[in-house]
Amino acid sequence: MKEIFNNLGENLEWMTSPLFSFNNTDFSILKIITICLLLIFIYFFSEKMKYFLLNKILIGKRISYTTKYAIATFTRYLIILLGTFFILDQIGIDISTLSVALGALGVGIGFGLQNIVNNLFSGFIIFFEKPIKIGDRVELTQVEGNVVEINLRSTIIKTNDNVRYIVPNSEFISKTVINWSHKDPRVRRRIKVGVSYKEDPEEVKKLLLEVADEEPMVLKEPGADVLFKSFGDNALIFELRVWTESMASKPGVLTSNINYKLSKKFKENNITIPFPQRDVHIIKESE
Repeated sequence: MKEIFNNLGENLEWMTSPLFSFNNTDFSILKIITICLLLIFIYFFSEKMKYFLLNKILIGKRISYTTKYAIATFTRYLIILLGTFFILDQIGIDISTLSVALGALGVGIGFGLQNIVNNLFSGFIIFFEKPIKIGDRVELTQVEGNVVEINLRSTIIKTNDNVRYIVPNSEFISKTVINWSHKDPRVRRRIKVGVSYKEDPEEVKKLLLEVADEEPMVLKEPGADVLFKSFGDNALIFELRVWTESMASKPGVLTSNINYKLSKKFKENNITIPFPQRDVHIIKESE
């Protein structure tokens, strides 16, 4: 039995033999494998802790989901950071000298990581200032949809077509963002309508308000109103203004519903919606 253990030790000697040294610490294959396994363990442990905080510890707290998510995410990264430093300290690497080396390295690669660092700091600003939160309807330059996930580096937006956009967090800090759900979900929608010059403006106003009152997506309070905007080239231009809480999630549905109802209502009351007309005058030159 003794010979078996001696032979096993000799066979495994190549795993414990030093491959290289760093910061006065010898690294063998066995030590490298151990470090990798510990780092993987810390990574998965931090993920489990994030899930535990979100779904167990903070589930009953009277704070917003965005704040809970920020606390859980920050805790996860803190566990990874402290766990990595602990592993390095246990294997004999001096953290103080390593931090100096990392600082010097950071200066060298800092210019290449400016965008990443900018997005990370923007993520912290979003977490604590909360200009957007999960569930909000937001509109950027070329993206419009619901916020479904906020991470430290990027935010995921899902459109009504079920397309997910991964937007860098810096976009929400440095550019103008429309948040349809910010604090108050009520917004006012303006719908322009043109009718023939022969129609009675008061009758048109009455029909427009009736349509607004019949549409379930339109709020009763504040009430709808109608503006007589102008005398157009081919029509009298009116503007129906309604308040809704559905504009955030269904921006086009409300307008479509009202247009369908207006078309039906105008036909029932013989209201004419004119089409553009042009008069062409032909002048015949005398020979």
